Amino acid sequence: MWPILLALVPAFGWGFQGIVMQKVGGTTANKQMGMVLTTLLFGIVVLIFHPINWSWTLIAAAAINGIPWSIAQILQIKSFDYLGVARAMPLSTGMQLVFTTLLGALFFHEWTHGWQFGFGICALVVIIVGVACTAFQEKSEDKGPSNLKRGLLITLISSLLYTSYAAAGKFFSVSSWDMLFPQAVFMVLGTTIISFCMSGKDAMDPEIGVFGKKSWMNMSTGALFATANLTVMLSNEMNGLAVGWTLSQMNVIVATLGGLFILKEKKTKKEMAFVIAGMILIALGGILIGITKNARPPPAHHQPSTINKSTREYQP
Repeated sequence: MWPILLALVPAFGWGFQGIVMQKVGGTTANKQMGMVLTTLLFGIVVLIFHPINWSWTLIAAAAINGIPWSIAQILQIKSFDYLGVARAMPLSTGMQLVFTTLLGALFFHEWTHGWQFGFGICALVVIIVGVACTAFQEKSEDKGPSNLKRGLLITLISSLLYTSYAAAGKFFSVSSWDMLFPQAVFMVLGTTIISFCMSGKDAMDPEIGVFGKKSWMNMSTGALFATANLTVMLSNEMNGLAVGWTLSQMNVIVATLGGLFILKEKKTKKEMAFVIAGMILIALGGILIGITKNARPPPAHHQPSTINKSTREYQP
């Protein structure tokens, strides 16, 4: 029970992350820099109380975790320009769920029984239908076929890079506590380089520069990300990638509700009905994924019990 509850913590962290980010404001560089600065600070605090067992394996895992994340996060924000947030986020969530669950099941052999594949595949289908429902828009906001193709391509690449972020620790079999600090260092390095390239002449601006006021304000967003970042790594260790990452992606429910009631995003009655249906399906899919981790396989077929007539003893 506790491992599953732990797996839901990232859903709340990442779910509220986008809401707080929108409230604080700033450029894309500000938003991402605030996240990684807090993550680095969090990593330093953990480092004080948890000395790291340094190794080249740990450094490789941190690099393959932190650098792809930096690129994936920027690409995801860029996809909003082509697809809009309402469409890009559910698509990204759906792609990540498919990639990480299949990677966990097929590469890490987290599903070993036929019943697990049955439940798992059904869960993936249900979740994908659910995120499609949450992305439903009554009025199309496409800006043209070329933008749609670019947005889909960017979202696909971003989701693949997020999969690397999700799987690095498990692939290299390193401790989540050990990887937290070096991972944060690579996140800061990657984000700093990308942010300076993106910001251009505004890079040193005191308000919206890479290390400007808005970046420091966005450290409140970083607190949510840092919490989700640590707990998802711990969850992936305890629950496996297929379960841990899938349940973390329930953030789409938190983000959708937050957008409706906190950011006051407008929805038509039909869109609201699709949103509610989508959240129910996503939650149901998450429960099915959880079953693949906690439920026991169906019992094998037993021969009917008989009584030995010669000894009158009961024989199962």
